[in-house]
Amino acid sequence: MNPVSKVKTNPNAVAEFAIANGGAVAAKTTQKLAAGARPEARLGNGRFFANQTFHFETLRALGYMQSGGAEAGEVLETVKLITEGDVQSWYAAWSATAARVAGTAEGMLDPISKSSALMRAHNYQRTAEFLLPPDDPKRPPSWEKTKAYFCQALDACASRYERITIPYEGGELRGLYWPGPDGADRKPLIVFVGGFDSVLEELYLVFGKAALERGYSFLAYEGPGQGEPLRRYGLTFTPEWERPTRAVMDEFLRTHPKPGKMVLIGMSMGGYLAPRAAAFDERFDGLVSYDTCFDMGESARRVVDLADDPVLSKSPDFVWAYNNARWTMGTKTPEQTRAAFGPYTLAPVAERIRQHVLILVGEEDHFIPAHQTADLQAALVNARSVTVKIFDRASGGAQHCQVGNLSLVHAATFNWLLTTFGIFRPHPWP
Repeated sequence: MNPVSKVKTNPNAVAEFAIANGGAVAAKTTQKLAAGARPEARLGNGRFFANQTFHFETLRALGYMQSGGAEAGEVLETVKLITEGDVQSWYAAWSATAARVAGTAEGMLDPISKSSALMRAHNYQRTAEFLLPPDDPKRPPSWEKTKAYFCQALDACASRYERITIPYEGGELRGLYWPGPDGADRKPLIVFVGGFDSVLEELYLVFGKAALERGYSFLAYEGPGQGEPLRRYGLTFTPEWERPTRAVMDEFLRTHPKPGKMVLIGMSMGGYLAPRAAAFDERFDGLVSYDTCFDMGESARRVVDLADDPVLSKSPDFVWAYNNARWTMGTKTPEQTRAAFGPYTLAPVAERIRQHVLILVGEEDHFIPAHQTADLQAALVNARSVTVKIFDRASGGAQHCQVGNLSLVHAATFNWLLTTFGIFRPHPWP
């Protein structure tokens, strides 16, 4: 078991960062050079925007270069057109890039190039919609484009996948399954769920493509409060995440052979959702909390408590987080939202978790308080094993969910899978 080292974090969920005025610095440097003085060394910036949300979401979009969902040049040209803090400017710039990139796929004969353009268009359209208010009329048509670009990208390269529809509490949940290549039945099935703001299609870019490249089968799903179930049926989050997960797995196993091993991975708030589900479903052999999310209620309160602050309540960071919380939880007021998040803690159920567990942590995660990593590890008293991997700033993976460096996540997780499960003999299909 790896020890939990001290993790630094930003205590303010809506922190702002200062960026030097490049023009002023350049002017001063020119004056000093004219006077014969030695020029001062200038370091690179390292940020797209001073605002944390605008920077983080840009880094999130760019990070999907790893899986074919972005190109650096397209991202850089897009951010040039965005007025910082203006979500409508954000939408206009990203949606224009999505349309332009999708347009390049029209008439393209090479299927790989066509698929690549459409996959990038998907990611840019998802990013465009991300910061819009829940009731913005541009959301529904943007959502349809996001899904369409993704499907067209898969179909263009003849990707082998299955759509799974799961009846659930008066609505439907969605799943996507990619069977791995020959030999995939000797490796665990990877089951992946997102978090507070994820959509099903994005999960392929996060982990699906990497899993398929390494010979694993991959099943991604959405639950209530996410993607289509939220937008189409108004299904909001439930702290009892074992219910939607059980429905998904029951439907999948009804029509597919039972894998020899199954590992459940939860991203972001999924770091609560997946452990909660695994605590009540012993069909899973392994569990990845990506990243730590021992007590989502504590994390949410840090944001909701700013609702009465006359300054911070107007920041883009707060406005997006609070609006998304009310939308996905089905609440209206700060009091209702605080109360709704209260049950989202693993404290009462962690002792039920009996799987092998991997916990991933960004040292500068601005969403999750640092102590929650130690809290989770200490609570996993009956887990078969617990491994903790902490990423520091120098690694490029210190952000929440290692945004900007997915290669670290892939390396840590697949190494853990091989160390823990190796290659095994598959179960016979009855």
